Amino acid sequence: MAIRCPRCAREYDVTLFQFGRTVDCACGERVGLTLEVRLPDDADEPRFLCDAMLGRLGRWLRALGYDAEDAGADRDGALVRRAVRERRLLLTRDRKLARAWRVDVVVLVAGQTPAQQLRDAVERFGLDCRARLFTRCMLCNVALEPTRAQEVADRIPPGVPDTQPALARCPSCDRVYWEGRHTARMRRWLARHLGGGDVSGPEGY
Repeated sequence: MAIRCPRCAREYDVTLFQFGRTVDCACGERVGLTLEVRLPDDADEPRFLCDAMLGRLGRWLRALGYDAEDAGADRDGALVRRAVRERRLLLTRDRKLARAWRVDVVVLVAGQTPAQQLRDAVERFGLDCRARLFTRCMLCNVALEPTRAQEVADRIPPGVPDTQPALARCPSCDRVYWEGRHTARMRRWLARHLGGGDVSGPEGY
C-alpha cells in the first residue's frame, strides 16, 4: 500500500508513516497520515508524558495528583511510540516534533513559564486542582499510601508526629510526605497562579 503526496502525487510506502510519522516530500509538501489514539475511558483522569523541556510542568501536574511521567532524554520517535503505547498525552515544547508526527496525543505547549504551562494544562484538559492534591509522589509519580508515624519514625523529624496527624509514603521510593512549610509554599504558589484563593486538598494527606 502506498501513500500519495497530495501536491505532486509521488508515492511513499505506508510503513514510513507508523505512529503518525510524516515525511517531507521533494516538492515541499509534508506527507503523512493522522493517527488517532483511543485514550482511557475515564476522561477525568488524563495521563501525561512530559518531554525534557517540561520537567517542572510534570512536577506540578504530579503535585495536583495527576499521572505525569518524565520522558527523560528519549528521542522524538521513542517519545511518540511510548505515548501511543501507554495512551498518554505527550506534552512538548518542540514545534518540530509536533509538526513531524501527526498523532492526536501530541500536544504542543505554548506557555513560556511553568506557571503559564500549568494554567494552560488545567484549562485545556479541565483538571481538578483540589480533589487529588498531593496524592502522588513528586519523584516517582506513584500514588501515595497512608502510613503511621511509628512505621517511618527513622525518616521524619522528631516533632512531626506531634503536629502532623496524616502522613503518606511512596511505595516505590519509600519517601515520606506530610503537610509542612514546603507544602504550604506550594499551596500559595498554586493559589497565586491558578487563582481561586486557597488551594486545599482532600481530607488527611
